[in-house]
Amino acid sequence: MKKLFFLAVFFIGFSAFAQEEVTLNWLTDFDKAKKISKKTNKPILIYFTGSDWCPPCKMLKEAYFYTEKFEEKSEEFVLVMADLPRRTDIITDKQRKENIKLASKYNKKGSYPNIVIVDYKGKEIDNISGFNMMRDTSRHERFINKIIENY
Repeated sequence: MKKLFFLAVFFIGFSAFAQEEVTLNWLTDFDKAKKISKKTNKPILIYFTGSDWCPPCKMLKEAYFYTEKFEEKSEEFVLVMADLPRRTDIITDKQRKENIKLASKYNKKGSYPNIVIVDYKGKEIDNISGFNMMRDTSRHERFINKIIENY
């Protein structure tokens, strides 16, 4: 029993450590992202999340975005996180207004999590919303691969 407990603690600790190793460059300034997108010829991936209230958003972040598999693919995108938390101390009022403005244009249905791909002009290319509670990332993986292949 002690060995089983030790192994469980080891693997939980190891997976938490592995997640910390993944670093993504999430921007919050959409105008800056458009400039970088134009300069680098990369599409913009906008991730609409409710960081403090949306369980599927938290699961998608953990199960997909903060994995080595996505970290490699993230280099093909300009990443923008548009967080709309309920707590007022997580982002500034200015950032909240910018994120609401972004959501009113690209997340009109208000679905979370929602990923929208746009070009440097802000023209929508494609989107995918939701995340399954079984933490199956295959749908998101296919979506990202399709964007990379066709952009």
